[in-house]
Amino acid sequence: MPNPNSALADAARERQSQLTKPAGSLGRLEDLAIWLAARLPQPTPSRVKPAIAVFAADHGVAAEGVSAFPAEVTAQMVVNFINGGAAINVLANQHQATLVVVDVGVASDYPNPVESKTRLFRAPVAKGTANLRHQAAMSSEQCAAAFRTGYACAEEMIRNGKTLLIGGEMGIANTTSAAALICVLTGYKAEEIVGLGTGINTQQHQLKINVVNDAIQRAQAHGELAPLDWLREVGGLEIAALAGFYTAAADHGVPALLDGFITTAAALVAVKAKPEVADWLLASHVSQEAGHRFALQALGLTPLLDLGMRLGEASGAAVCLPLLQSALALHGEMATFAEAGVAAAKMV
Repeated sequence: MPNPNSALADAARERQSQLTKPAGSLGRLEDLAIWLAARLPQPTPSRVKPAIAVFAADHGVAAEGVSAFPAEVTAQMVVNFINGGAAINVLANQHQATLVVVDVGVASDYPNPVESKTRLFRAPVAKGTANLRHQAAMSSEQCAAAFRTGYACAEEMIRNGKTLLIGGEMGIANTTSAAALICVLTGYKAEEIVGLGTGINTQQHQLKINVVNDAIQRAQAHGELAPLDWLREVGGLEIAALAGFYTAAADHGVPALLDGFITTAAALVAVKAKPEVADWLLASHVSQEAGHRFALQALGLTPLLDLGMRLGEASGAAVCLPLLQSALALHGEMATFAEAGVAAAKMV
């Protein structure tokens, strides 16, 4: 796995000090430009070329009543993605990002589109996971297959010249799975991590906490588990694919922009299994899900935005694309003091 180029980061930092502005006056936009320069890698990178993959799969734990929506909504939303009607379709179009949908385990049937506005790849490993409250969500083979699907998706995007990868997800009840993963990988209690997901009520929230605790206790009975074992026990097929997606990005030296709660849980798995992955991750926003902030802290990441979003689909990450493009444009196109004939500040 390559390392970010520290020499290019230093060169970008030096350029920032010479641009026609007070030092630090562009705040985190300056930090973003330096961070990206080390990873694109150029001292003055041009615009990023973003690609978004939304991984879709169902969860057996939906049968416990932990979501406000029925399980068949996963397939219905896949159709909505294909037809161009979801939030991420709008944002991807607006910001000129390539968008694909990858079915890694949707349980309900849905039609093959005659014509579609978004590319769909059917690579189902299974018709959803098992109910993690009572048994392992996936077999080792299923978990590995989903991981490989995400890894291969990232590699294909990189081969096509994309310089920023964004993962999204769709899967009813996947906040339950993500919450369980974040609990076991950070040490926080379910009461601190479990949120309201799609908008459940107080009674469902307590049920969801109980389900997460039951799943963790069940899996712990097998003894100490590695991160990828936890992924198999309480994860989801789309979460496993995302973990592979982020690992591939890092392995090939391409930065990845995280979305919300579920994608951050997947990134946490990837980083716990391979710590170097963290060097290639950037956090877009912090969602309303209770545990998202804790998961970001565990990764050492500070989100760019806090807009109260909790949609998923990579929507929060897509909203941040103009910030990244602005940071790079300012970094590369502003004049230096010497070029503009402006006197630099005198350091006392």
